[in-house]
Amino acid sequence: MKRRTFLASSLGAVLCSQIRLAAADKDQPHVLLRSSWQTVNIGDIAHTPGVLALLEKHLPEAKVTLWASDVRNGVRELLEARFPNVRIVQRGPDVDEMLKQCDFLLHGSGPSLVAQRDVQRWKDETGKPFGVFGITLGSADEKLVTLLSSADFVFFRDSVSLDFAKGVEIKAPIMKFGPDGAFAVDIANDAAAEKFLAEHDLQPGKFMCCIPRLRYTPYWKIKDRPFDEARHRRNEEMKAQDHAPIIEAITQVVTQTDMKVLLCPEDMSQMEVGKVNIYDQLPPQVRERVVWRENYWLTDEAISTYRRSAGLFGLEMHSPIMCVGNGIPAVVCRFAEQTSKGFMWRDIGLNDWLFDLDSAEDRSRVADTVLAIAKNPAAAKEKAAAAQKRVAAIQKSMVEQVGDSVGLPS
Repeated sequence: MKRRTFLASSLGAVLCSQIRLAAADKDQPHVLLRSSWQTVNIGDIAHTPGVLALLEKHLPEAKVTLWASDVRNGVRELLEARFPNVRIVQRGPDVDEMLKQCDFLLHGSGPSLVAQRDVQRWKDETGKPFGVFGITLGSADEKLVTLLSSADFVFFRDSVSLDFAKGVEIKAPIMKFGPDGAFAVDIANDAAAEKFLAEHDLQPGKFMCCIPRLRYTPYWKIKDRPFDEARHRRNEEMKAQDHAPIIEAITQVVTQTDMKVLLCPEDMSQMEVGKVNIYDQLPPQVRERVVWRENYWLTDEAISTYRRSAGLFGLEMHSPIMCVGNGIPAVVCRFAEQTSKGFMWRDIGLNDWLFDLDSAEDRSRVADTVLAIAKNPAAAKEKAAAAQKRVAAIQKSMVEQVGDSVGLPS
């Protein structure tokens, strides 16, 4: 082949390749995920990698950009390590650019339509479709009803929220139960977890995790917020009652089995909460088989720890979600001050592991239920695995709905 012919042929091949790549990029749907609400709670961190993992698994054709509120405290690095192809934007021109480029806005899991203002902006400025993944809803004004009614779909993470939405006449074409995105989180930090467990003689399968909680998170201790006298007073009023069933469960587990208990946090305030309200209240013979984690951790190390445990119990919601999402048994204790998110346990077939701490009868059953898990971990794991399978099937259909909205063949 002559040199001139070769060069022309090579240049043509390069141009054709570039055209094909440009066409492919143009045809590739671009999803903007609005998520990452805060970093002081490993559960709030978990929403985002959970939904990103679902999109990666069930909608690999899509390009995804994360529009985040907060990725400080090592969370940006955690996300970038697991999802290197996902661009993270937060504010200003980067967000303006994404509003133009992206085809679909997906609001991630949360305690409400957390980013209502941003979803409204998307609707008003772009006119492009949007949907909502796994939120709780307990109140709605006319603006919110109108906004959610214009979504392609709205998935509620508990049936109580779904019923509420129907009652206030939100009329999105698709409204269904859709489990919290944190069920699908798959990040891990095995090295950190194994190091901590070895240092504290916690053997895989031979310990349970326990999480404390006050009625109201004392954000004035972990964020730049003013002291709330009314909430502090309510916390003080209820802390002994709320932690009594947990103390009894710990006592039963360490005295009737060979298991230990790891007292660990879900948010940055709970190391102190656990120390004061549980660890310091235990008799010496029980306390010697309980490990109090004094430092906060990130979601990856927590999940690696939960995976090595026999199960989890306590007063939080998202660590149980992350456990069941990984096939680990988890007991949820809730109370009136929380949103209705706890009822998702009933929705996924785990009502026997859901307790109302405002009910004396429920409080009396917590310890026996936790002890049963410790005594028969195989049966408990089988039950957790069944719930995990149900959640996974529903979440697959949720992502397929995103695919429908961006015009991908089902």
